[in-house]
Amino acid sequence: MNKYYTRACNFYYGTASKINIKKSKSIPLNGHNDISFDKIEILHRKKSKIINLKDISKLTNKLRSKVNKDLKNIKKKKFFKKLTLSNTPILMGIINLTPDSFSDGGRYNKKSLAEKRVKKLLSSGAKIIDVGGESTRPGANDIHPRKEWDRIKFIFKILKNKKSLVSLDTRKSFVMEKASKIKIDLLNDVSGLSYDKETINFLKKTKKPFVIHHMKGTPKNMQIRPSYKNVLLDIYDFFEVKLNYLRKQGIKHNNIILDPGIGFGKNLKHNITLLKNISIFHSLGLPVMLGLSRKRFIKDISKENDTKDRIGGTVSSCIQAYLQGVQILRVHDVKEINQAFKVFKKLQN
Repeated sequence: MNKYYTRACNFYYGTASKINIKKSKSIPLNGHNDISFDKIEILHRKKSKIINLKDISKLTNKLRSKVNKDLKNIKKKKFFKKLTLSNTPILMGIINLTPDSFSDGGRYNKKSLAEKRVKKLLSSGAKIIDVGGESTRPGANDIHPRKEWDRIKFIFKILKNKKSLVSLDTRKSFVMEKASKIKIDLLNDVSGLSYDKETINFLKKTKKPFVIHHMKGTPKNMQIRPSYKNVLLDIYDFFEVKLNYLRKQGIKHNNIILDPGIGFGKNLKHNITLLKNISIFHSLGLPVMLGLSRKRFIKDISKENDTKDRIGGTVSSCIQAYLQGVQILRVHDVKEINQAFKVFKKLQN
């Protein structure tokens, strides 16, 4: 029996989107008029087809019911605790307090440098600050939870009185417990909540908002010949299974963000496939986040000598994500990305 998936496509933006919505030629994505669509792609594991919205009525009863259910999730406004999703993308600024992160390891480990970094991220437009004390770059080793906490504990006192949301990038419940006594608004666990069996209990107890992140394998081995039957649909199924599991564990709230994990157990082809079709995840009914900043795929596509910045590739891939309705972008270069979107959105209106 085929399982079917629905992806919104053929988007309109800005003024063109609003005009088409007014004429009933397209429908808003995520309940907002700045992006709309008039076609969907219906997929299963053997083939796919793109149809106009008006042709949904011609589908078989069973398929029409499935598509309409997905469309309800695609069209509806998404809500998330303490975040306003009506003006996207929301920028999550990164502060890595590690000696070995792939791009900025060791740059902000001193209190004065970290505080300066936080101020810059916030003044540049970041609405969320994502704090990490363990590198999860390809090939990275695990570190002891106490060592991870010792690296980051000072930053939470700095962030405690800031207006921004604080996101904790960790896989370890020990670190979650310690940080939650000071301030955590969001848990960002790249293991998909599977590294530490106590994480689910922490989430049940605290009811903290969190990200479901997809990673194939571990940071140590994730880039050793990653393979999928169908990367897009395999990750969709992963989210669906994980959400069902969490509901059965008693986590009923919808303050959940989905992150397909670009570069986490994916080769170049996998990453490109995900970025070209990222709008499929809207049919799960939750906000979508992507971490594209300075990733290896930018070097692989550009065929240029490696740099730590890769700002041009980050900007272009962030805009590509926005054009399919991704609501949250995790980035290092907040000022540059924010500027790019101010200009791009102005030109669309």
